[in-house]
Amino acid sequence: MTKDNLLQSSSSSVARGPRGADGLIDNLLSLLSSSNGTSYCEARYHSRLMTEVNFINGDMQRVRVVENAGCGIRVLVEGCWGFSSTSNIEPGALRESLAEATSSARVLAQVKKNKVKGLADSRMARGEFRLKANGNLSEVDIEQKIKITKEAEQAARKHSKLIKTASATYRELLDYKAIVNSDGGEVEIHDSKPEFSVVAVAGKTSQTATAHEGVGITGGWNDLFASKSHLDYGVEAAKRAEKLFAARHAKGEKTTIILDPGMVGLLSHEAIGHTVEADFVLSGSIVKDRIGEKVGSELVTLVDSGNSDNAENAAGTIMVDDEAVIAERTVIIENGILRSFLHSRESAMIFGVPSTGNARAFQYNDEPLIRMRNTFFEKGSDTLDEMIKETSHGYLVKGARNGQADANGEFMFGAEEAFLIENGEIKELLRGASISGNAFEVLQSIDMVGNRFKYDIGTGYCGKYQPAKVDGGGPHLRCTAVIGGLQ
Repeated sequence: MTKDNLLQSSSSSVARGPRGADGLIDNLLSLLSSSNGTSYCEARYHSRLMTEVNFINGDMQRVRVVENAGCGIRVLVEGCWGFSSTSNIEPGALRESLAEATSSARVLAQVKKNKVKGLADSRMARGEFRLKANGNLSEVDIEQKIKITKEAEQAARKHSKLIKTASATYRELLDYKAIVNSDGGEVEIHDSKPEFSVVAVAGKTSQTATAHEGVGITGGWNDLFASKSHLDYGVEAAKRAEKLFAARHAKGEKTTIILDPGMVGLLSHEAIGHTVEADFVLSGSIVKDRIGEKVGSELVTLVDSGNSDNAENAAGTIMVDDEAVIAERTVIIENGILRSFLHSRESAMIFGVPSTGNARAFQYNDEPLIRMRNTFFEKGSDTLDEMIKETSHGYLVKGARNGQADANGEFMFGAEEAFLIENGEIKELLRGASISGNAFEVLQSIDMVGNRFKYDIGTGYCGKYQPAKVDGGGPHLRCTAVIGGLQ
């Protein structure tokens, strides 16, 4: 690895969280020097302080503050990976864990046929990285976090007699990582990810309607509530639940759909993003062997970004991945043309490209996997008003809920709200809508792209084998898809 492939960084921003022990980096570097018989060695210390508060119907359901810390050690021996982890970071314990990882790799090498060919040269990070945070979470006491969660739940529940149930959750992840590897990576990372959400259920007898309002970011306490107060989230969730309860259900048809940024984020992550993760590509996803092909409208540019563009406060923001590779901007689709997959160093070697910085592990005892970060559509030039006015019949769909998608790009997502559009005007709010179709057919059908950008799935986690904090969004998009009714 040449020095040209190393990036030095330091930042004076104010995110603070748990720290490693004194001399930790030196101990990890010393461990690398004893990794005899390996072609690659990586040591990743990760300390996480997780705080969670939850109220349901006026009762405190959970308050917990948990610290989880340890070191994951990964080695490459004779083309096979070995991994071991330990919560004991004394030098002797680290050496024992290294020996276990090395032994595991050697055993696997005796039987495994398809071996790792090597790791791609990539921009390795060196130095200390601090993600920006306005208002240190560690300096806000737990009593304040309990107070705002209780008050938001109460504001939702007491908004009207129609609200049957309300809940509010505050959660934060404060992370410190120290990662070193035998290819020159040597980095310390400080991260701060808070989130806040309120759910309100309106109804009478067995008929109910549910609404969610929330925010999840990378940043600090003041960043979390920069656009709305905790009470605003509670009241808005209750108001929407009331309106949805009074609305009739959507009916199924294939028609013109305008997706809001939350639905766009769900589409970009679930229906498209997973199909371009290189491990899924190698397993036969729909985009295999299609680099350079037209897969969407010329208006479509899709990006996955660690720390660029609009990604600074997005929930999936990382500056460096868990292989110590710089997490930069990756253009997946450019003006409708498929340009790149998302890679770890191993998959990048197979495809003959640099890593995109998408190798991520949730905790110290997890191995890095290819994961998205912030996945989004770039904005265009159309206003939402123009999209509505130019729609003779269709729907404006808002409020992403859970959904599913497969390797062929087929998807079905739930939405909280669907507004019927007739002759260029919004006529009626409908409830219980689902959106379905093939993601790449939807991409081809996009004929208008909004001029305002927003991330809007920051309270969610991706669940690919292990959790990962991600985000997604973009502008409003007009496309063709199937709208259906959810009872």
